[in-house]
Amino acid sequence: MPEKSISYPKVCKRYDDLYYVDFRLSNKRYRLFSGSKIGSSLSPNTYPLKLRRAKAIELADEVYRYLISNNYSFNKKLDNVGLFDYLIQKKLSEPLSKSYHKCLNSIAIKLRNELLSKGNISVDFIDSISLRNNNNTSYNTTRRHVNVLINYLFDNGFNINKSKLKNRKQKEALHKSIINVKDLLEDIKIFNHNLYLCALLTYGCLLRPHQEVRNLKWSDFNSDLSFISLSGDKIKSKRNRIVPVPSYIRDILVKGERDNNIFSGKRQPLNQDYFKTLWGRFKRQSNLLEQDQTLYSFRHSGAIEIFKRTGSITKLQKAMGHSSINVSLTYLRGLEIAELKEEDMPMVY
Repeated sequence: MPEKSISYPKVCKRYDDLYYVDFRLSNKRYRLFSGSKIGSSLSPNTYPLKLRRAKAIELADEVYRYLISNNYSFNKKLDNVGLFDYLIQKKLSEPLSKSYHKCLNSIAIKLRNELLSKGNISVDFIDSISLRNNNNTSYNTTRRHVNVLINYLFDNGFNINKSKLKNRKQKEALHKSIINVKDLLEDIKIFNHNLYLCALLTYGCLLRPHQEVRNLKWSDFNSDLSFISLSGDKIKSKRNRIVPVPSYIRDILVKGERDNNIFSGKRQPLNQDYFKTLWGRFKRQSNLLEQDQTLYSFRHSGAIEIFKRTGSITKLQKAMGHSSINVSLTYLRGLEIAELKEEDMPMVY
C-alpha cells in the first residue's frame, strides 16, 4: 500500500455486539469504535442494538471523508475556516425542514463572512444578528437559531464564545375565532374552491391547513371517505391520527386516484405557500374577515365547538392531535371560552 493511502473502512461486529470500523491508513491498521479521534461525537455503540450497524456505517463514511480531506492524517488540524466549514456542513446535513435549513444556512453565511473578514467571530457580532430585530417574536426566533449554530460550534471544539442574550417576553399571538363560520365559508366558496375545501377540512376535521391539509392524498381517506388516517410522519406531534370526516365535507369530495394529492390532482402537493398566498388575496377583498382571523382560526373555532359540546379536555386533545393534555390546556387559554357563567358566581343567601 502506498505511503499515503487508506482502505475504505469496513464495518465489523465484535463478539459482544459492539461495532467498530476497521481500515488501514498508510500501512497501519486502525479500529475505531467512535468518532472521537476525528472530533466527531458519533458513537454507534451508544445506540440501541438494532441501530448500531447503521450508525457504524455513518462513522465509516465520516472517518473516510475526514482522512481524505486531511491529507491521510489524524494529526493535521484544520484552520478556523476549515473547521467552521466542516462543522456547519455537518450540522446542515442533519434531517432539517427546508425552512429551518434555509434559516440556519443564512445565519451561517453571516458568521462565515465575519470569520473571513476579522479572523474570529466576536460575541458582539453574534448578538448583533438578533438585535437587528425590533419585534420581540422575530428577535426570539433569530436568537434561538443563532444559538443552535453557536452552541454546536462551541461543543465541537471551535473557538467561539456563547451569547448571553436573554429571551424577550413577547405578546402571545392568537388566531381570533370565527363567529359567522357559515357566512365566511360561503364567501370563500365563491372566491376559490381549493381554499374553501382547505377551510372546511381545517374547521371540520381540525387539521392544520398548511401541512396536514395541503399534503392530503386520497389514500389518506378510507373507502367511503368517512375517516382520514394520518401516520406520525405527517403530524406535528409525530403520533398517528384518525379523524372523522363530517358529511358536509364528504358531500363535496370527488375521489381521485389513490396516490394523488386531493388539491393538485398529481402525486406532488401544491407548494408550501399555496394556501398562504390564496388567503392573502382573499383577505384583501373580503368584507367579513376581522382583525387576527387566519386560516388557523377555523381550527380554533372548530376546537371551541368541540369543547363547548363535550366539555372534555381529553376529547379535545385527541381531536386536535396534541401530544399531551398540557398542550391542550395551554391552547384553551386563547380560545375565548367563557369559563364562568353568572349562575356560577357566589350567591348571598
